[in-house]
Amino acid sequence: MVKDAARSARASVWLEEKARHGGRGGGSQPSGLDRARITGASVRLLDAEGLEKFSMRRLAAELNVTAMSLYWYVDTKDDLLELALDAAFGELRLPDPEAEGEDWREQLRGLATEYRALLVRHPWLSPLAGRYLNIGPNALAFSRAVQRVVRRAGLPAHGVMGAIAAVFQFVYGYGTIEGHFFDRIAGTGLSADEYHQQAMAMVAEAPETAEAVEESKDLLAARGGDTVAEMLDRDFTFALDLLIAGIEAMVKRG
Repeated sequence: MVKDAARSARASVWLEEKARHGGRGGGSQPSGLDRARITGASVRLLDAEGLEKFSMRRLAAELNVTAMSLYWYVDTKDDLLELALDAAFGELRLPDPEAEGEDWREQLRGLATEYRALLVRHPWLSPLAGRYLNIGPNALAFSRAVQRVVRRAGLPAHGVMGAIAAVFQFVYGYGTIEGHFFDRIAGTGLSADEYHQQAMAMVAEAPETAEAVEESKDLLAARGGDTVAEMLDRDFTFALDLLIAGIEAMVKRG
């Protein structure tokens, strides 16, 4: 019973046997296909059509092969999604944590900024990052870079993972919501600034929400920024500075 349960529980495509011998696809291996090509097509399709529309059949049509041909390289759609997730992590530019003269604060800002941009660029990434183990080579390289940078801050060992959680769970949430915002306006034909202006005008005029808008009017004015992009950048930068200042304060506290 326990053995059957273990077999039915999915672990990770990265823990499977590397070599495949026909798999569910059977027959001879399709020419012109490999995991890298299938993964690249998966990322492009997810970017173009989103996670909900992604399927083995749709991917096969994009590659001009049969759906069964894909099973030479993966067992399930989950395998493909996990491969696409790690491929996206491969876009991140990682610092050298051991580089002499490099400030850990600036390296941490760089990693956080890269991760935010990745989440916005690929809105399908955030739900997948919460679904899978994130143990592909690119995800692990990112995780190790983050750990090495934060270790250099001087926190006690028991506080390193908490500091990483504070920074990167914030980035995950910020980037996810920002990605949803841009995804929402994609089909409206409006720019981000036009959409924001129209939405704020509607909210300010509606009786149910006008009071809340009026209460925060001074904060919105003080926020600064002439465009939505500038406002989002300012909020992100300030929030990240607060978190880094918190790490510095905890280091001093010892």
